[in-house]
Amino acid sequence: MDVTISPDFSDTWLIVPCYNEATVIREVLSHARETFPNIVAVNDGSADHSAQEIHTAGAHLVNHPVNLGQGASIQTGVEYARSQPGAQYFVTFDADGQHQVKDVVRMIARLREEPVDIIVGTRFGRPRAEGDQVPWIKRVVLKTVVLLSPTTRKLGLTDAHNGLRVFNKKVADEMNIRMNGMSHASELVSMIAEQKWRVAEEPVDILYTEYSMSKGQSLINGVNILADGLLARRLP
Repeated sequence: MDVTISPDFSDTWLIVPCYNEATVIREVLSHARETFPNIVAVNDGSADHSAQEIHTAGAHLVNHPVNLGQGASIQTGVEYARSQPGAQYFVTFDADGQHQVKDVVRMIARLREEPVDIIVGTRFGRPRAEGDQVPWIKRVVLKTVVLLSPTTRKLGLTDAHNGLRVFNKKVADEMNIRMNGMSHASELVSMIAEQKWRVAEEPVDILYTEYSMSKGQSLINGVNILADGLLARRLP
């Protein structure tokens, strides 16, 4: 009889930036902890009870006293996770339920086996299927950002603003995000090129719920991403 042995993810840390996600954060973290026991959630000055929900879910909690932005939260989480004994692999994972644990499992397996330092999720890595959830305006914006960034194109990346990333200890130790807000995504692309991190992409499924759409898919957010793409043109 075949016996399935679950992978050991004790050397892996999920880093979850969180700002006013009390509605869903406990469920997101509890589900992720069924596979990944080590999670640090950075409560980025939330005005709701996100911190309490994070604590109840059993994740490590780090608080920013004021809202600094997603880039700052990721850097704080990376610094916390890389200081933990045995930490070798790291994941940036959204708090709103868009990212899928199954994708992380697959990406970590690749990171362990292949000669790469960082794997970035992409919504555009396979033929567009019926039922594809990426909103058309989001698809246009994200593809435009890639067109505006020579570095992104040079690295062969198709979705630089995908928040699902996995990377090894070398990347974690060298990561130093200085751009606190959304522009951290372009800064990370620049870091990949400057530090010569070996990079690959992995097709992933993004779950666009009514909740996540209301939180992060507004027209303003699209404008911010396009502005970020213009900034990327000035980065190496």
